[in-house]
Amino acid sequence: MPDAPNGRVKVGILISGAGSNMAALIDASRAEDCPYEIALVVSNKPDAGGLHVAQAKGISTDVVDHRDFGKDREAHERVVNAVLMAEGVKVVALAGYMRILTPWLVARWAGRMLNVHPSLLPLYPGLDTHARAIEAGDAEAGCTLHIVTDGVDEGPILGQARVPIVAGDTPHSLAERVHVAEHQLYPRVLADFCRDLQQAERH
Repeated sequence: MPDAPNGRVKVGILISGAGSNMAALIDASRAEDCPYEIALVVSNKPDAGGLHVAQAKGISTDVVDHRDFGKDREAHERVVNAVLMAEGVKVVALAGYMRILTPWLVARWAGRMLNVHPSLLPLYPGLDTHARAIEAGDAEAGCTLHIVTDGVDEGPILGQARVPIVAGDTPHSLAERVHVAEHQLYPRVLADFCRDLQQAERH
């Protein structure tokens, strides 16, 4: 799988919705010193708003509708994987991809698939992270970038950003501030990850 002609690492992004983190990654990739480029955005939902955002930014998109595969999640993922491979993708970034991955796809991209989670892992894996943090009386929340493994939200942590919980916060208000932190953290961590990958491949 060759790198891009400019030497940058080709990244594929998987989305299911509006793609705000995807947009942040695309915008960051425009910087001259960015070590990655976004080769492709793939959605499992044909109506995902992020597809239009990516297209408007000049990024190739594809849809692999999971509903076409019934309950056979691995069959769906094999097509997703083939699409990524055809574009020469080396690193996969999950950005609001609302699918539990099978061990087959996780193994295929072992050590090269990243995900952002809206909590300070290992606190609050899974859903409703902001409500759980507020209910626990935590002083802060945040987000975590981690390597994807078979365990949900259990992979090695690559970076975190902390967001204070303030008086009167609701899950919605907290989520909005954590989103801002995600948009800053994800491009930075992905860039560091891709630089390390480039360095490892040179040696």
